Amino acid sequence: MSELFNEVDEEVRREQLKRLWEKYSIFIVAGAILIIAGVGAWRGYEYYEAKKAAEAGAAFTAAADLAEQNKHAEAEAAFNKIAATTSTGYRTLARLRAAAEVAQRDPKEAVKLYDAIAADRSVPAQDRDLATIRAAQLLMDSAGYTDLQQRLEPISGANGAYRHTAREMLALSAWRANNVAATRQWIEMINTDAETPASLRNRAEVLQALLPPAAKS
Repeated sequence: MSELFNEVDEEVRREQLKRLWEKYSIFIVAGAILIIAGVGAWRGYEYYEAKKAAEAGAAFTAAADLAEQNKHAEAEAAFNKIAATTSTGYRTLARLRAAAEVAQRDPKEAVKLYDAIAADRSVPAQDRDLATIRAAQLLMDSAGYTDLQQRLEPISGANGAYRHTAREMLALSAWRANNVAATRQWIEMINTDAETPASLRNRAEVLQALLPPAAKS
């Protein structure tokens, strides 16, 4: 008797599954097709992005080779093309390198390019700080301490990726301006930062030795 009931239950389940399939099969098939299409589209997107990155990398290497050969005008044009046509990480690198090529012929124009990168919030913070440093390096011999302070002090804090370079540049600029108090301030920041590179610490000690005795007490 139990076997008969089992056979009846099995038949009922098959009949229920059949009705469900007849009712919902189109949705099940459509869902499966959408999943397969979605996976295929994602794989295609990944391939496309990888291809673009590889092409950008090759173009960047070629532009860098031109720069190494002192073909600055050609390198500048190549880097600008990369910056204008790619959305990968090479875009910011290309902008930085293009500015460096411009600096070979027109430092003032290069400063403007670096300033534009530093002000672009779509650029990663570390790259913006690097652009700030590069612009300040071009201005070291012409700009006054106040100008360099406005540029470099915001990136000289404890978490700044280029804080060591910024502090050294500010200390040197203050010393050139005969601003003993500011020079002492930046040297103190250099000396009290445990992560200050040894070579920079040594240069700071040399600069400190040039200060009047009262400033070292």
